Amino acid sequence: MYHTPVLLEESVDGLNIRKNGIYVDATFGGGGHSKEILKRLSPGGRLIVFDQDEDAKKEAKKINDKRIVFVEANFRYIKNYLNYNNLEKVDGIIADFGVSSHQIDSKERGFSWMQSITLDMRMSNESSLTAEDILNTYSREKLVSIFRKYGELKNARVIAQTIFNYCQNAKLTTVDELKDLLKAFTPKLKSHKFFAQVFQALRIEVNDEINAIRDFLDSSTKVLNKKGRLVCIAYHSLEDRPIKNIIRTGNCDGIIEKDFYGKIDSPFAAITNKPIVPSKEELEKNSRSRSAKLRIAEKK
Repeated sequence: MYHTPVLLEESVDGLNIRKNGIYVDATFGGGGHSKEILKRLSPGGRLIVFDQDEDAKKEAKKINDKRIVFVEANFRYIKNYLNYNNLEKVDGIIADFGVSSHQIDSKERGFSWMQSITLDMRMSNESSLTAEDILNTYSREKLVSIFRKYGELKNARVIAQTIFNYCQNAKLTTVDELKDLLKAFTPKLKSHKFFAQVFQALRIEVNDEINAIRDFLDSSTKVLNKKGRLVCIAYHSLEDRPIKNIIRTGNCDGIIEKDFYGKIDSPFAAITNKPIVPSKEELEKNSRSRSAKLRIAEKK
C-alpha cells in the first residue's frame, strides 16, 4: 500500500459532506482520504486534489472518476488554483500534513534517518534545495536557527557548529555520514527522538513547510463557503500551533482581535475543542499514526 490514511473515518466524517458539494483534498498522497470522500459524493459532487509529488500524480491517475481534478502543486497555492478552475468557494477542505509512508520508505527520497541514503528530503522533484545543500552551504547561524526553530533541539548551537566545522574541509552527502558526525550528541536510549528532530528540522527547511501551511490556512479562510469545514491532521507542535490559532483567532499567529461586542473575531467555529487522536486499534495497525492530531472547524 502506498500509504495508510490516518484517522480516515474521523477526518472524512468531520467534513460533514454534502452529496453535491465541492471539496478539496490538499494532500492527496496515496489517495486514501480522497477515495473515501468520493464514496460519499453524488455524481454531481466534485473533488479537487493537490500534491506536488510525482508519485502521488501516478496514484491519482489510477482513480478513474470524472468528479476528481488533480492539481500538481503545493497546497499553499490553493486559492490561485481554485480560481484557475473557475471555483471561488468550496464546501470543505481536508489536509494531512504528515510525510507519507511511501516517501519515508523510498530510499531515493532521503526522508528516513534509519536508511543508508542520500540527504535529499524534497517533497517535489522540481525543487532545487536539498538537505545536502543546507548542511554544506548554510552559515553557522542559519543552521542554529533551523535546528532550534524546526527541530526544537536544545543543543542546536553545538550541533550546528559541529556540522559547519566539518563542512569547511569535507562534504556531507549521506545519512550515515551525518549520523556518525552527530554520534557524540545522541542521547542514550533516545537516539530515535534525537534524529527524528534533526531530520524534521532539515525536511521543514527544504520544503518550507511551516510557511506553506500558514499560506494554506490563510487561504482556507477565504475559499470556504459558509458552514464549510476545515479538517487538518498535524504531527508535531509546529504544524498544530497555526491550525489551533487560526481556528481560535482567525490568524496563524494567534493574535486576538475582538468585534464591537467583545467577542473574538474569528471566521471559524471549532467543532473539536480538543484534538482527536488515533484509537488504540489504529495505533496497533499503524504505529506511524501515533503523533497525529485532528482538528475540525466550521466557517461561520
